[in-house]
Amino acid sequence: MKNVRNCLCVLILSLCITNIVQAQATRTWVSGVGDDANPCSRTAPCKTFAGAISKTAAGGEIDALDPGGFGALTITKAITIDGGGGQVASVLVNGTNGIVVSAGATDVVTLRNLSINGIGGGINGIRFLSGATLHVEHCAIFGFTTNGIDIEPISGGHVTVSDTVSHDNGGSGIFGTSSGTPVSVTITGSRFDDNGIGVFAVQSSQFSVIGSEASGNLYLGFCADANGSSAVLNLSNSIAANNAVGIQAGGGSTASIVRLNGVSISGNGTGLAVDSNGSIVSFGNNFNSDSGSPSSTIAPR
Repeated sequence: MKNVRNCLCVLILSLCITNIVQAQATRTWVSGVGDDANPCSRTAPCKTFAGAISKTAAGGEIDALDPGGFGALTITKAITIDGGGGQVASVLVNGTNGIVVSAGATDVVTLRNLSINGIGGGINGIRFLSGATLHVEHCAIFGFTTNGIDIEPISGGHVTVSDTVSHDNGGSGIFGTSSGTPVSVTITGSRFDDNGIGVFAVQSSQFSVIGSEASGNLYLGFCADANGSSAVLNLSNSIAANNAVGIQAGGGSTASIVRLNGVSISGNGTGLAVDSNGSIVSFGNNFNSDSGSPSSTIAPR
């Protein structure tokens, strides 16, 4: 009898472990016609990202099988979310954030091929609060009352943004600050158009922007402005066009610096603006058809 009970215990434990493993697949799937009661497999996909993430192992991936609206999401672990190329994988929200990343200190999160729509009432499109690294790749973010991409960690981290457009947001296309360890932000091949501010580097943030554009923004195209600790914005091979102010450094209580290398500045109300505690350093190979001049120029070597 004792042996039977032992066998039953082993069987029950084995079934429990099997269920846990099944519930934490390394790859799960969502579909516009899925159901969150499903196991999120390819043949039985879930309906939302929130439904799939609880069934996806840390470091795993959620993929979209077909077009759909997959809902808001809070991410607390390493994960990749891929909407798939050539289709609409949408997060559509009103009165809340689209995707919030509040992950662990060593976690890497990747968001790829997503359309994140605030329909004029959402708060932030993507909000990065904690994690080692956030990658935003080939996404469209628009219609939010605050920021398209809002970067506000306490303990630093690194954010990369590539081949992404953030437009028609009430605040900034991308906004970065940290209340502790500086956060670093790398932007390549992206656009920040028709926002309040295109790219906004605030205290304890270090931005590197390469081959990107800020156009048609209501106030500023690119800006570094700090209160409490410095902000740095390095701008290379990029365009600031048709903004009220193309590029601004300073305005806060702490030193802010913008460095320009191969930047085109045109069609702005003011091209370059240097405010209190700010400086703009040019490497002498920029084009500026508007008013304003850099604080200093370093000749190319």
